[in-house]
Amino acid sequence: MKKPVLCIVHQEHSIPGRVGHALQQLGYPLDIRRPRFGDPLPATMDEHSGAIVFGGPMSANDSDGFVRREIDWMAVPIAEDKPLLGICLGAQMLARQLGAKVFCHAQGHVEVGYYAIRPTEAGRALSPLWPRHVYQWHREGFDLADGAELLAEGECFPVQAFRYGSAFALQFHPEVTQAMMCRWTVRGAARLELPNARPREQHFADRAAYDYPVRQWLAEFLDHWVAGAAKTARARAPSPRTAAGQSEAAASLL
Repeated sequence: MKKPVLCIVHQEHSIPGRVGHALQQLGYPLDIRRPRFGDPLPATMDEHSGAIVFGGPMSANDSDGFVRREIDWMAVPIAEDKPLLGICLGAQMLARQLGAKVFCHAQGHVEVGYYAIRPTEAGRALSPLWPRHVYQWHREGFDLADGAELLAEGECFPVQAFRYGSAFALQFHPEVTQAMMCRWTVRGAARLELPNARPREQHFADRAAYDYPVRQWLAEFLDHWVAGAAKTARARAPSPRTAAGQSEAAASLL
């Protein structure tokens, strides 16, 4: 059996949504934890195939203890070169972990609804299926960290996706289901009044037009993200014969 994917969520009733469904279809169990409410984070990634840090209404710049702990904890999968994915807030936390700034738009604009993105050459090399429009729900963006590779860009917030080794950041929300969109646009209705936000009815009209390409891309992306990293790790691992030779060589030096 494949090792589970650690899913870090930030509200009491948050779920991994469509990302969780897609991972389960690929054969990965889910280990859902809520550090904000006291769940521990693992000291190593030995028992997990990868980790995903999802979104939430808080900011990566907040002083809450759990926010700082999660940002610091991201050093664990990065150091072990294990698959790490940050979505929206999680992407901003990853940017902070890598030393980049997280900030509001200079004119106070937000992205709430569907907005266009453009894959870079590196992004297209990773996947030819990038959707042209994605669902957003955020007031802050982030700079591209030193050493990171830009995968997709946008107009309002230029950095929409990046890669840093086996760690990926997505500013947008591919996990959102129809039910989640209904909840967000009701409970978070105040955000629909912010500058540059789309009106509620447009969220659902745009979903009908743009959601299918997102679903296609997500399945391919997640398979590459978690399975591709595992293949890379196996390719880097020495063969039994090579490992034995290395052990003999090491023993000869003692």
